[in-house]
Amino acid sequence: MSHKHKNNNPFNKNSEELDVKQEEQTETNPETEENTTCEDTKSPDNELQEKYDRLNQQYIRLAADFDNYRKRQEQEREALLKYGAENALKKLIEVLDNFERGEKALENVEDCQTVKDSFNLVHKQVQDILSKMGLETIETEGKEFDPNFHEAVMQTPTSEHPENTIINELQKGYKMGDKVLRASLVNVATAE
Repeated sequence: MSHKHKNNNPFNKNSEELDVKQEEQTETNPETEENTTCEDTKSPDNELQEKYDRLNQQYIRLAADFDNYRKRQEQEREALLKYGAENALKKLIEVLDNFERGEKALENVEDCQTVKDSFNLVHKQVQDILSKMGLETIETEGKEFDPNFHEAVMQTPTSEHPENTIINELQKGYKMGDKVLRASLVNVATAE
């Protein structure tokens, strides 16, 4: 026995009115419209946020990779300098060994020619090692004075040599490739 008393029950009446009011609000409520549009706009915002996060992560990884690359290059440069000098020193140790052998061999020698020959042998060995490492002597005698390679410490007026010609070398100069390590000290001819 179910009796429906729509209007007699105060609770039913209120609940029916509430249902009607809720239906009206959902149809015209601006908040619900915003909620539906926000959900629609959140999707592109989420995509943008995801793209931003992805690019930001790529940037962070790239920055870290570059920092590691820079550190690795610095270590390699230090190693080249260290081991480059080490290689040169190893070659020059052989020269030191020959000096010591020559010193022991010449303790009882009175012949000057033997001493000269030993000295010349070791000197040639040093020159060979340094030339293999790229050291070159700057040529001077009879050449025209070049301030990039020569330093004039004397000028001699003469008619025997053309002006600005190097008469003699006072100290040898050296270069490595195109780089001058030490300029030659020279005497340059000038007009009388």
